[in-house]
Amino acid sequence: MAKTKHMHQRMNQRGINQVMLEATRMFGIPDGDKIILDRKAIDRALTELRKLQNSMQKMRERGGLVLVEVEGQEITTYGLEGHRRH
Repeated sequence: MAKTKHMHQRMNQRGINQVMLEATRMFGIPDGDKIILDRKAIDRALTELRKLQNSMQKMRERGGLVLVEVEGQEITTYGLEGHRRH
């Protein structure tokens, strides 16, 4: 999304970076023209990110994961460890 000169100035003045804005978009609560990411929402997001991290570690131990889908329909899934391509 394009930023105004004013937005760039305020981000620099307030120590706000692009990653923070993206996190606000992802986890914040819309309120009219605003998106609000308060402490409670940040705590919920951190909990979800920890769950995601644990799942990613399990997938990594399996060497990765494959999801087969056709036209939006999930067909099957399997771990990559031990999987041989023919």
